[in-house]
Amino acid sequence: MKRIIAMILAVLMMATLFVGCGGDENAANGGATALEPEAGATLKVWAPDAALDVFKAQCDAFIAQYPDAGIKIEVVAQGEGDAAAQVLNDPEAAADVFSFACDQLNKLNDAGVIMPVNTTLLDDVVARNSEYSVQAGTLPFNGTDTLLAYPETGDNGYFLYYDKSVVSDEDAKTLEGVFEACRKANKKFIMDAGNGFYACMFPFTGGLKIEGLEGEDNDVQKFNDYDEAEVVATLEAFAKLFHEYDDIFESGEVAKIPSGFALEERTLAAGIDGSWDAAAIKNGLGDDFGAVKLPTINVNGEAKPIVSLHGYKLLGVNAQSKFPNAAQLLANYLSDEECQLERAEKLSWGPSNNVAAESEVAKNDPAISAALAQSANSIPQINISGTFWDPMGNLGNNLFKEDAKYDTATLTALLDKTIANVRDE
Repeated sequence: MKRIIAMILAVLMMATLFVGCGGDENAANGGATALEPEAGATLKVWAPDAALDVFKAQCDAFIAQYPDAGIKIEVVAQGEGDAAAQVLNDPEAAADVFSFACDQLNKLNDAGVIMPVNTTLLDDVVARNSEYSVQAGTLPFNGTDTLLAYPETGDNGYFLYYDKSVVSDEDAKTLEGVFEACRKANKKFIMDAGNGFYACMFPFTGGLKIEGLEGEDNDVQKFNDYDEAEVVATLEAFAKLFHEYDDIFESGEVAKIPSGFALEERTLAAGIDGSWDAAAIKNGLGDDFGAVKLPTINVNGEAKPIVSLHGYKLLGVNAQSKFPNAAQLLANYLSDEECQLERAEKLSWGPSNNVAAESEVAKNDPAISAALAQSANSIPQINISGTFWDPMGNLGNNLFKEDAKYDTATLTALLDKTIANVRDE
């Protein structure tokens, strides 16, 4: 019944979109008719707190392109991680344009609260962005694969930040080296090991991979034919390190990482975080700023590269926006080459835009370079079941908690239970 209602809402939403575009048949079918903002449009934009000033300036620049339209834009702080929940909670009160992580797209689409990319803009959006970022924003809509949101970044993943005065570049190549350097300096290493977004690195490093969705409703997570013994051995290697270095290892929210680096007496020497905190971490560490792909971990004598999840951030347009033309044009503007390049320079956000990604700004930024390097050792965050996150977080919790058992039998049972729970069996 929920899916039927969602389909009905989706049909109504598409009809509204075409009417909002003037109802022109050319426009509805990707023709050349130009999209114009509604006169007197008043829009709300959600952006992360650390990016508010940049987004405000970019919105002002957008308004200047339409001097006679009387457009007003309010930019409000809202984290990407909670954006979908807030839109779903009250679509009418939500922003017209909002930034969110790509794993939230399924929920937004199922509820019929996101408006597809306008057909007059579609070809350009697809052409200017990376293939995977476009794929991350694409889901079936009215029976056809449709781009539902504008690619905003190509680096929604994580990597290693470190204090170069404590952890050397050589230390940063291995997890054992990082932990030992932290211990020598009596400083912490922080990662959110109980969060499924990060904890999935433990089985991924051992060879487990996600391979899309299957099932009658296309909501069951599919996995590869992994080597269970290899995955279990890798889980054991992580667990042993966490317990051997429990004096310096801390599982905590990533918000603790920039603040830990910023203290006058730094309590932190290294941590796993993403580019969204790059500017704050740079400010805290100054000349001691280090960023690099995730290190290796020793598994039975083999240095295994740590494999992460790599996703994308998207800009969505609220299906209930009272000014759909202006909202579509604004989302398009905020996701174009110039705006992505500016955010790369000021915020260290890795571009999804093909030209911006090849710019000197992006190539010379340590955080963006680290995210790009780590993406080669990552699994794309595309087509992930909503049941994936909690079981993976629970797996992580069971590796580092004080009374955790990490013998082969216990970890094999934990892995099997995790997979079954992800598949909702």
